[in-house]
Amino acid sequence: MSFDEDCAQCLEKLYWATRALDLEIPPDRLNRIAKLIVQTMTGPWRCFHSPEHVFAVGDSTDAIEVLAALFHDIVYAQVDGSIHFNLTYYMASFIEEDRGNILIRDRDELPHDPTFELLCTIFNFSPGQTLSPFAGQNEFLSAVVAAKVLEPFAPRALLAQIGTCIEATIPFRPHSEAGLSPRELLYQRLQSANQLFDLNLSEEEMARTVQRAVRMSNRDVSSFAHPISAVFLNSTWDLLPETNHNLQKSGSYTVRDYRTALGKMAGFLTFLKPEVVFTQFRGEPDDATYRDLVAQARRNLRVGRLYLESKLAAIAIIEALSMRIGQDVSLAIMVGELPNSDISIGRLTDYLPHILNPRKPNDDIEQEVLQLLEVGRAEGSNYDLKNSPLAAFIVSYLGFAAIRNMQPEREAFFKGELSSEDFLTKCDRHVVEMIKLEVTKLLDNRKAALLTPKRQGCDCFAFSAL
Repeated sequence: MSFDEDCAQCLEKLYWATRALDLEIPPDRLNRIAKLIVQTMTGPWRCFHSPEHVFAVGDSTDAIEVLAALFHDIVYAQVDGSIHFNLTYYMASFIEEDRGNILIRDRDELPHDPTFELLCTIFNFSPGQTLSPFAGQNEFLSAVVAAKVLEPFAPRALLAQIGTCIEATIPFRPHSEAGLSPRELLYQRLQSANQLFDLNLSEEEMARTVQRAVRMSNRDVSSFAHPISAVFLNSTWDLLPETNHNLQKSGSYTVRDYRTALGKMAGFLTFLKPEVVFTQFRGEPDDATYRDLVAQARRNLRVGRLYLESKLAAIAIIEALSMRIGQDVSLAIMVGELPNSDISIGRLTDYLPHILNPRKPNDDIEQEVLQLLEVGRAEGSNYDLKNSPLAAFIVSYLGFAAIRNMQPEREAFFKGELSSEDFLTKCDRHVVEMIKLEVTKLLDNRKAALLTPKRQGCDCFAFSAL
């Protein structure tokens, strides 16, 4: 959607939710709030955490969930590169930056602000604390923005409920040492806030608030339980350029840029436990639904790990070969152009030989991964193809067992503990020779193109055959 369309949809949701909660906010102020949200979430690096995402998270008939969803990702410092300038108006009194870290100001520097203190109680944060982008920094600051934007029109109890919903979107937290879930701890902190700030919420209202928070946070990570793994992986691919900005430079990102992005995501999925993806509190969701969510997340994680491992096997060989011609070689040089490019020099996998006796998958997970490599994720992206023909070729030629067995040498190469030439000697020599021949053909095609006048209006974009 366009910026104006996003603003119109955001305004519609704001108007409905505020009317449902009997908040009297002037139309011009609602327009400004909608614009603030959409401006922030359409920054140059936002690919996944976009207006479309918050609208999906706010797909609810509960007005508190809708308002919380609209604000829950408004701050995403490591994606945006900083805090959006328009948001500093709402938080400059409470935070400071020190050598790239964001800190809550010391107690003697903080203004007396019960709303901010309320949010600190709900998030279990304190003055002088260094915020971590991996432990609630963005969610806390998003809640601060939401509270300060709505504070002139909303009672403090409502701001607490919105803040509670946003706190619940801090992802992937285990149980405490005492065996309490993150939602049980959140409920306890809401109880404390209720007493400290005279919110007058009943026990039933507080329980319903945490149940709202569970529903919203589960929608926030809903792609992990999508029944189609290609859709789950599509969401994963939307996340890659948000924290690997070089991938958005079509035509210039390097083999190493691409491999680094894949490696970080593979590492994340390797250590992520399905039990911490989705949450539950007092029957929300019911036990059967919760078990289904965890089971599907477990399957998608298994598929995602093997899929990324297969792509890393392919990119490792490409990277090792690329180091024969330079340290930071463009991926496009090694594998060719996107299909929609006007330059027709061919692609790496155009002339790979037909495999007479391809290795068969051993189970349904391997079968699904091979299908994803051959056919592709649910959608393509502007920096990568949806399918992975080179990885599919290597898997069909060697089998998934060989891909797994390559991992120690591959990781040693990525860490610089094994030279590129030593790594290549440990790979299947037939595979290396076939890929080397294909790269040589591409370079010959580039040489021929260099000697031929270029047609006007022809742009070149990077393409990943991996």
